Amino acid sequence: MAAKEPIEVKFRLSDGSDIGPNKYDPSTSVFSLKETILSRWPQERGIGPRTVSDLKLINAGRILENNRTLAESRVPIGEVPGGVITMHVVVRPPQSDNGNNNASSST
Repeated sequence: MAAKEPIEVKFRLSDGSDIGPNKYDPSTSVFSLKETILSRWPQERGIGPRTVSDLKLINAGRILENNRTLAESRVPIGEVPGGVITMHVVVRPPQSDNGNNNASSST
């Protein structure tokens, strides 16, 4: 089996800008990747994610789970050896703090 080489990843934000690329160990968790995104989030973008829970990472159309590693989450089909993997970042809109938004009941 080949040695586990670092995986080069960049994170594409909704406006088309990128964070990275940077190299990560294949054993890096998706949760850790999200922490990196939070710490490197562009300040000039105004409102951004507040916690890791506000972020979703998508690779090849799949939402990545926090407890999975980068090696488990990557989709090798179509990757160019030594190429950069682009993961898309989706920010969950802020939740309203007014509790339940009950729709009026119909009778």
